[in-house]
Amino acid sequence: MAPDHVDVLIVGAGLSGVGAAVHLQRNCPGKSYAVLEGRGAVGGTWDLFRYPGIRSDSDMYTLGYSFKPWTDPKAIADGDFIREYVRETAREHGVQEHIRFHHRVVRAEWDSAAARWTVRARRDDTGEEVVLTCSFLFTCSGYYRYDSGYTPEFPGADRYAGRLVHPQHWPEDLDHTGKRVVVIGSGATAVTLVPALAERAGHVTMLQRSPTYVIALPSRDRLADALRRWLPAKAAYSVVRWKNVLLGTASYQLSRRAPGLVKKYLRRAARGSLPVGYDVDRHFSPRYDPWDQRLCVVPDGDLFAAVSAGRASVVTDTIDTFTEQGIRLGSGEELPADVVVTATGLNLLALGGMTLAVDGTEVDLAQTVAYKGMMLSGVPNFAMTIGYTNASWTLKADLVATYVCRLLRHLDATGQQIVTPLAPATGELVPLIDLKSGYVLRAVDQLPKQGPAAPWRLHQNYPRDVLLMRRGRLTDEGVRFSRAGAPAPDGAAQRTAPVA
Repeated sequence: MAPDHVDVLIVGAGLSGVGAAVHLQRNCPGKSYAVLEGRGAVGGTWDLFRYPGIRSDSDMYTLGYSFKPWTDPKAIADGDFIREYVRETAREHGVQEHIRFHHRVVRAEWDSAAARWTVRARRDDTGEEVVLTCSFLFTCSGYYRYDSGYTPEFPGADRYAGRLVHPQHWPEDLDHTGKRVVVIGSGATAVTLVPALAERAGHVTMLQRSPTYVIALPSRDRLADALRRWLPAKAAYSVVRWKNVLLGTASYQLSRRAPGLVKKYLRRAARGSLPVGYDVDRHFSPRYDPWDQRLCVVPDGDLFAAVSAGRASVVTDTIDTFTEQGIRLGSGEELPADVVVTATGLNLLALGGMTLAVDGTEVDLAQTVAYKGMMLSGVPNFAMTIGYTNASWTLKADLVATYVCRLLRHLDATGQQIVTPLAPATGELVPLIDLKSGYVLRAVDQLPKQGPAAPWRLHQNYPRDVLLMRRGRLTDEGVRFSRAGAPAPDGAAQRTAPVA
């Protein structure tokens, strides 16, 4: 029996995958497609994470889809509202009928003679293997491991008598009312958890080894509130979206070109939100420059408010060992804790853990070079969605999806069947993800690389990428178009060059 065949196979039914399916329907209505989702629900990250206070760390006017206005008053939205937004999009556009749940993709093999992928998935609900074929493979599975978060080895953790949890798998039965809670970490998850837990806990301590840049932003956008009274929803959404894009781009560029100035601003803003005499330098002044790691957004300054009210506190120290009753610090102080939350980060997992082969040769992702941040050298008819590190994920996801549609239409119009990126012949290669966060540095050697310049360099600049990906040429030195029977270019998938 021949396996099912579709023109485009999308992997992942989260924010990116649902968006990709809608773009495909709108721009390539004649193409058949299916969406494979390893879990049992639509929503991806926003369905998986259920810890208290979970919310977006980007404004919803840029994290929302370009084709579906965000109409909720909150610009920094709660996780359940985002999850429903993604599910509503899938229902409205008929994507739901194309999703096959509990299908975890494990391997994909490209055959140049047939110009198609053979994709193997495992059904988590039945254990059976499912085989499909497709002409174009589009992965929208993010870049971290869904089944486990990152927790370092803590000395003495096995003798701790309290509750130890990781935010990625929050227990439904955990009641923290009136309890002493310690949250280990200082990233986006930690600064979200602390004020949310502090609403009911006896006290919450954020224990960090080193501080992170934290900035307070309004949870509502005043311009959006005003425009919605006078303009249609789509027009108001577009204006606010571009306002936020340009402000975000300007902020990022200023951070990279004048980091000292931005440091002073962030430090002054934190000082103004905390009690007089608070040790801002110790707890909210990182050693690194702004945007070496993502800035942590706290809506309406909720973290600062919790600290100022005495419901939460920040301790900057190292962990010596867990004890039966809590955590003993490097300074000798002991933090008593009924609950310890390890908000210590994520484990990266490229392509959802699937392996790739091209004409019988295994693809080593670390030896590939990304073309326009979305395709891999030597891998035909393949695209992946990796969002911006300095802006909303969906801004890049929308651009990638529309570019894939442009490629598909170009293949049909020219009578070609295959598009294969080619690695640059010379030049220094650098990591695809340019953050210095721990979760990135732990896995950077396993990820694709970037080349020296466009089209192999990701610029983290949305206005520039709009021109490149919506209006730029489809035919350039970075790709080769061909028909079935033409082998993948020799050596295109791998090249030897120094990596910074």
